[in-house]
Parts: sequence; C-alpha cells; structure tokens
Amino acid sequence: MTDGNKVVTTTCVACATLASPAAGGSPGWRVFRVDGLDCAQEVAALRREVGPLVGGDDHLSFDLLTGRMAIDAPGSTITDDMIAAAAGRAGLRAAALVPEASSEPDQPWLRRHGRTLLTTTSAAALLAGLVAPAAVAGPLAAVGLAPGPPLPRSAAALYLLATLAGSAFVLPRAWASARAVRPDMNLLMTLAIAGAIFLGELLEAATVALLFAVALLLESWSVGRARNAVRALLDLTPPVARVRGGAGDEQTVPAAQVRVGDIVVVHPGERLPLDGIVVAGRASVDTSPVTGESRPAAVETGSEVFAGTIALDGVVELRATRPAGDSLAARIVRRVGEARSRQGRTERWVDRFALVYTPVVFVAALLVATVPPLLAGADWSEWIYRALVLLVIGCPCALVISAPVSVVAGLTAAARNGVLVKGGDVLERPARVGAVAFDKTGTLTTGRLAVAAVVALDGHRDDDVLGLAAALEVRSGHPIARAIVAEAGRRSLAVRAASDVRVLPGRGAEGSVGGTRAWLGSHRLLVERGQETAELHGLAQAAEVAGRSVVVVGRDGHVCGLIALEDAPRPEARRAVEELRRLGCERISVLSGDNRETVEAIAARVGIDAVHAGLLPDDKLEQVEALRRTIRGSRNELVAFVGDGINDAPALAAADVGIAYGERATDAAIETADVALIGPALTRIPWLVAHSRRVLAVIRANVAFALAVKAAFVLLTVLGHASLWAAIAADMGASLLVIGNSLRLLRS
Repeated sequence: MTDGNKVVTTTCVACATLASPAAGGSPGWRVFRVDGLDCAQEVAALRREVGPLVGGDDHLSFDLLTGRMAIDAPGSTITDDMIAAAAGRAGLRAAALVPEASSEPDQPWLRRHGRTLLTTTSAAALLAGLVAPAAVAGPLAAVGLAPGPPLPRSAAALYLLATLAGSAFVLPRAWASARAVRPDMNLLMTLAIAGAIFLGELLEAATVALLFAVALLLESWSVGRARNAVRALLDLTPPVARVRGGAGDEQTVPAAQVRVGDIVVVHPGERLPLDGIVVAGRASVDTSPVTGESRPAAVETGSEVFAGTIALDGVVELRATRPAGDSLAARIVRRVGEARSRQGRTERWVDRFALVYTPVVFVAALLVATVPPLLAGADWSEWIYRALVLLVIGCPCALVISAPVSVVAGLTAAARNGVLVKGGDVLERPARVGAVAFDKTGTLTTGRLAVAAVVALDGHRDDDVLGLAAALEVRSGHPIARAIVAEAGRRSLAVRAASDVRVLPGRGAEGSVGGTRAWLGSHRLLVERGQETAELHGLAQAAEVAGRSVVVVGRDGHVCGLIALEDAPRPEARRAVEELRRLGCERISVLSGDNRETVEAIAARVGIDAVHAGLLPDDKLEQVEALRRTIRGSRNELVAFVGDGINDAPALAAADVGIAYGERATDAAIETADVALIGPALTRIPWLVAHSRRVLAVIRANVAFALAVKAAFVLLTVLGHASLWAAIAADMGASLLVIGNSLRLLRS
C-alpha cells in the first residue's frame, strides 16, 4: 500500500525559467530568450555557433515551446555579450533573462511584430509594383504570361523592396549557413532569389521572397499557437488570493506572496489561486482546466486541490502546499517544455534526412545549371532558371517542420488532457505498446480503505455496529480506523469517543462504551477470544476471499457484527482495461505485493486474468522483463507499467513506457516514469495509446505529402514545365497543409 505517500509532486521552478536541466537552478546555468527560435534549423545553427564557445552540446539546452536557450558556462569567462554575439553569427537574436525576475520583460513592439510587419510590407510592395504594368499592358503581361513593354523603374523598385522586406529574416541565417558551409533552406532560398534578380526576373524574386516569408510566418504562428495553448494554463490562475489572518480576518494579497502553510479562502465561482489541501468546507470543483476531467469533483476536508480549478459551490478553506510559481499548472508548462527538447525516433529521422537531402539538392541544382550548357550547348539562362526552380522546390521547409509541429501539438494536447509526456521520443512509444502491467494498490484501486459492508448479528442494527466501532477508533490514525470513522460520519451517526481505550497490537482495540466493555479486531482476535462460530468463520472467510479486510465488533461476551472494508477498484478501471484490449493490448496483468486472494479478487472485478501477487520491487522488474520476452517480435512489442509507489520505481524504469498514476503517486515514481497522469482517470492510458498512434499517423502523412510534392515538381522542373513562383507556391502550400494537419492534434 502507499499510505502516507505524498501527493503528485515534482521539483519545480518559477515559470519564468527554462523548463530544462538549466532550469533547475544549478550553478552556471543561464537562460536566454532567442527571437525566432521556432524549428530544428535554428537549433542546429545555434549548436554550431554557441556550442564550441561553451564547451559542447552537453552545455546547451533548448526549448522551442518557450523560445529559450540555456547554457552551462561560467559568466566570468563566457559573458552574456559573447553568447549574444555567437547567436548573432547564427542569424538569431539572443537576450539574457534575469533569474530573479518574476516575469519575462516585455519586448519592444517592433521586435514582437517585426516579422508580420515586414511580410505585410513585402506583400504591399509586390501588389503596388503590379499596378503600373497591369494598367499599361494588362494583367497577363504584368505577371509575365504575355509579352509586354519593359518593366517601369517604379515597378522594379517596388519589386526590389518586396524582395528585401520578404528576405530580411532569411538573409542573416543564410549568411551564417554559407559561412559554416552547411547549406540549409535559408541559403537555398536566398540563392534562388539572388539568381532570379541576376536573370532580371524581379517579379519572381519578389514573389519567392514574399511566399517564403509567409511560410516562415505560418511556421512561427503554429508553434506559437501550441505554446499559447499550454501557457493558457498559467493564465487560469488568479493573480491574487484571499488569505485568512490569525484573527480570522481576510486579506487580499498577490498570489506570489502567499507562503506555504497559509490558509486561503475561496468563494463559490472563484478560481483557486494555489495548490493546497482543504482544511474546512465542502464544494464541487471543476478540475477540467488542469486534469481534463469533465465531471466536477467533490472536495472536502483532506482533499487536494489545484490552482486554476474552479469552486462551483460552497466556500472552502485550503492550506497552501506549494508557492504560486510551483503550482500544478506551472509544472505542466515545465513538463511540456522538457518534453519538447527530447526528439522522437521519427523526428530524428527527418532531421538526419534533411541534413543529407539539402546538400544533395544544392549539388543537383548546380549540375542542372551547368551540365546541359557545357555538354550540350544549351541556353545558360534557361538552365540556370531551372536550377533556381529546383533550389526553391528542394527547400526542405515542409519536410523539416512535418515532425516538430506534430510533436509540439501532440505534447500540448496530452498535457491539456492531464497526461504529461516527458519527451517526443516517449510520445511515440505508446503507439507500439502490446502489454500493460498494473500495480494494484493506488493504481487499479483508490488506495484508500472504505467500508464495503456491515453485517449486524444478534439483533443489532448496522448503525449500532458501526457506531460502536467508530467510538473505539475515533482517536486512532490507522487507515482502518479512518475508514470506519469516515463511514460513521457519512451516515451522520453521533459518535462519542470510548474511554479507557487499550490498543491490542496487530489484533485490534478495546475500551469502555456506555459503561460496558467493547472490543473490535481482526479474525485472529475473534479466534483468540474463543468466540468464533461456524457462521462467523464462514462470513469472515467469504469476505477475505473477496479481497476484503474484516473487523469483528463485540460487547462483553457476544459478537455484535462484522465490518468488511476494501480498497475498491477505481470506477473507470474496467473500462480502461476493455479499451486497451480493443486497441490491441492483449497481455494485461496485475503485479502486486499484496496477498493472492486480494489481488485476484480485484483483478476479476476489473477484467484482468493474469495475476502475480506477493511481489517485491525486484520481482516486479523481473515480471516486466518476462513480459517483454513474451511479446518480442510482435507488431506491438513494447511493455507499459503503471504504478504509483516507491516500490514501483524499478519496474517503471525497466518498462518501455513507465506511467506514474494516482493522486498520491510518489516523487520517486514520477521522476522515474516516462509519463505522469494527473487526476484519477485510468481511461487516459488507452487515450494515450490512441493519441500516440494519431501523432505518428500525422507525422507519416506529413512526410509522405511533402516528399510527393517535391518529387512531382522536380520532374516538372527537369521537363521545363515549372516556374519559380509556382515552385514557391507549391512549397508554401505544402508547408501550410503540413501545419494545418499537425494542428488538428490540438483538438484531441
């Protein structure tokens, strides 16, 4: 059992710091905001320039979701200005963040909206440049589809302005790529634009620059949308809290100033400003903003509540358990940020492919431009133009963003549904899970004992038996005692504490109730007292076979009745198991340290046949390894383990997908696991399997579509049927469709 374990927690930092190893506050780590850090291309450029300066990639960490870079280097030797200069050589702008700042400083308006402004300027200049030629020679001549007079100087100037405005964000990165002799999409596009200008195709140069700028703007917008979807959780947390003073007065203070242990009062309709434990009051709480659970949860004294959730009715008082910057909402942002820095297998394949693909396109374009004129005497301008078209259509933009945008959207959707996945690599694994092993206590079950039945004997009523037991247990902290007292409270029984109570270690307790001696205890105590009958033995044995604990209650020389308690299965456990089987996870088992009768009873109620009981932590690990050997070679050959306790940590680490689950999951379980689930909903596990498969399907569709478009245009280019503007329109269209397809995952 996991009695006494802490509620789901993680070591967290203020939301203003980077979600990465750098954010942990280790000496030497510094965080920089990087403008335009939206995809793997920028990360690769920063690694080239900043990495050698700080001692290698191990001293760098990136978070695309927050647009930040962290470095582990002493400020005395590697200054912030040196880091900013290195980022500048990569074509990016970096600014150090102040660790003590409670929030990130506002950026100037021009920096925040510069990309949009330049793209708009490029579009306006291009359209304005078309006006004069269209007025003089008609629209077809204006776009080069019909013969016409020479281009007016005013139109040429506007086309050049459109080209410069559209290329402003690309040129520094292209120069950095050329200096490093690492051709990327920025260099390919810049060469295509420069070549078009050299050939006198100013309209096409402007069109290429504008459409590429639009594609980059869309990419930035898509990452920003996923970023904002997660950050919206922080906006749900109110900035102020109503704190109760020692004299009972209430004072409204900034939430950031509330200390752990302070009592916070929340009225109906208000959002909770901090995480805490309810110390007074009852209410229905809408937890959907944090856990994704659609049904309100009833909370009362002892319940844990989270910042950002809404008290629907009733006034509750909670004791703050974490500072505002360490709330569950802030930890979700941190987890998603950490996850984004870990690439999945498909994502890594796309990056490796792009590293080879881009130089190949560059060399192919060079050959197309030179070989036909040199060997066959073909027209130079025509084949240079075809080479430029090949450079444009060869731009790996749609291909490169096909995986990252899908992963960001997938991680964000998971977080919004209460599933914190620790990396893009982890997000891919549930799709191939074929076996799932569950811990029992606190995972398949609620982890809390509750009264399941009261059997009254010898003319007593159920409430008489329960009230007598509660009188003996009201001052005890034992889990069984708490369950009995809680049930008496639920039935509104008037309970007066027994006097002269004496604990019988390992067996029960006895005391004076209403002037007579009363006792309660285990089946063993009943036998020791010599009061067991065939009827009592049968009742107790039947309860124990069903996985229940039995408490016998008596007065003086007779037995008043029995109380059966159980750690009941979670209401959604059976449905979760059924859904996993529908998804193809046929091998589902329970691994527990409890006795076999109890484990088998719970397993039968949730629909699981394979039971392994009486296991130590190392035994659970061995069972996970055995499962892996059993399904090796099958289509879905990965093993998931779901647990919540310290004793589950070895199995969580050994599993292909370790899932920490339960409202009382320990820090050890959460830090060891690959996935942490928030809130009591086992059905999120089959949801994760299905979601992982959706993410992989979207990535594969994106990659296939991007490659198909490029293959078609390469063929058209070689045959001479493609133009620059058509190539960039196709590339931008492919990028737009890839982004749109990926963002569908946000609706999961």
